[in-house]
Amino acid sequence: MGELFSYCVRYDGGAAPNPFWGVCTLVICKPRIRHTAQPGDWVVGTGSCRSPVGDLSGAVVYAMQVGQKVTMAKYDDWAAAECPGKRPDPAHPDPRRGVGDALYDFSFDPPRVRPGDHTEVHREHDLSGRYALLADRFVYFGRAAEPLPPGLRGLVKRGPGHRRVRDARLVQRFEQWLAGLGHPWGAMVDMPALWPAEAPIAGAIKRCRTPIQSLQQTPAAISVSARHGGQSRGRRC
Repeated sequence: MGELFSYCVRYDGGAAPNPFWGVCTLVICKPRIRHTAQPGDWVVGTGSCRSPVGDLSGAVVYAMQVGQKVTMAKYDDWAAAECPGKRPDPAHPDPRRGVGDALYDFSFDPPRVRPGDHTEVHREHDLSGRYALLADRFVYFGRAAEPLPPGLRGLVKRGPGHRRVRDARLVQRFEQWLAGLGHPWGAMVDMPALWPAEAPIAGAIKRCRTPIQSLQQTPAAISVSARHGGQSRGRRC
């Protein structure tokens, strides 16, 4: 049974997490979670009391079970080859393209910041996480955040930072609750809270050309099956 990392999603704009194209990714923000979480662990983002759609505290914005953990440089290569929608294009009419999280161009040393959701101000904070987390087992609720039942509200981390839950029984209860909601893996229940309700989405939700399993088992890639194979576990956005 994996662990669970919980934190408050202060700005649900579609970049962190990025739930689009059939793969939920956490590549910017939350560097400590990205550095520490391992494949098989859960990352759960709960809502803010200051959300533009109302008080979402105590409600789940998204939940992802980490399927792959790769270096940010390897993620950038994968996005270019297999999931170009993850690279930001602020001028694109589809708002999903504007919030791509492959923000750092690793063909330069040091990596350059592409135009997008973050700027040079965020460089040190983002790059300190070193890794990108990818999941195809996720549910993204967005502005329709799902309230946690009373027995699971202890998972909520209020304020900055994150909560690390090692209690296997509590993690299992969360998994059972999430599954009981009936959403298929990869479901997007609603759009990000910071988007206008009538945000223009161009056509149907498209998926990456190949699944995250296309990432090779290299020293830069850790999968669920390789979890606990000697990996150390260890500024908020």
